[in-house]
Amino acid sequence: MSTQAENIKQLTAGLDPIAALTKLADEFPGQVVFSSSFGWEDQAITHMIFANNLPIKVFTLETGRIFPETYYVWNRTMEIYGKTIFAYYPQHEAVEKMLNEKGPSSFYESVENRKECCGIRKVEPLNRALAGNKVWITGIRAEQSVNRHDMHNVEWDEPHNLVKFHPVFDWTLADVKAYIKQYNIPYNTLHDRGFPSIGCQPCTRAIQEGEDFRAGRWWWEDQSKKECGLHELIIDNK
Repeated sequence: MSTQAENIKQLTAGLDPIAALTKLADEFPGQVVFSSSFGWEDQAITHMIFANNLPIKVFTLETGRIFPETYYVWNRTMEIYGKTIFAYYPQHEAVEKMLNEKGPSSFYESVENRKECCGIRKVEPLNRALAGNKVWITGIRAEQSVNRHDMHNVEWDEPHNLVKFHPVFDWTLADVKAYIKQYNIPYNTLHDRGFPSIGCQPCTRAIQEGEDFRAGRWWWEDQSKKECGLHELIIDNK
């Protein structure tokens, strides 16, 4: 763990999520950002930030392939809290080139094609969103997948030269749902239809009872390790 990550680990040790977020916002003014894809965990954290008027920028990656239900909860969240959720889009030239060369569904044909699509639609916009910041807040929880059990609530992200902090890392799904219910937080109704993890529409499906949390993401690929590139570098190189 880097010195920066170790410092933040000590800074947030023993604090509840809101207190930890407040501490980070005070310690790194204007350099703490939160990435939301409008899932359960992200909505809970967004509430913590917006309801407490924390100076943390909330952003999302608008890939151009997200569900109508995701747009609805995005808009509803902005209406309720009166706050901005900043959108980062992919570079249109790269999207046009990929679609002109391979068509709109090339990601089904190979892992390489799928990672290319994720790289264009998600990773490159994320790089822009994180540039110049010190702390990246995420909604990652340990129980979401086997790979994420190997992570920690504070991690150093070498490619982006910043620290990642996961405020609800140790929460269970039941904890998250209870928090959503307690504060009447808007959430994506796809969750009620068997979608625990919600990404781009062509790459996400509902899961069956007993399936892994991320079985609905890129279900046509190897189930053992499925990440889009946003977090896998930390998982691989911890």
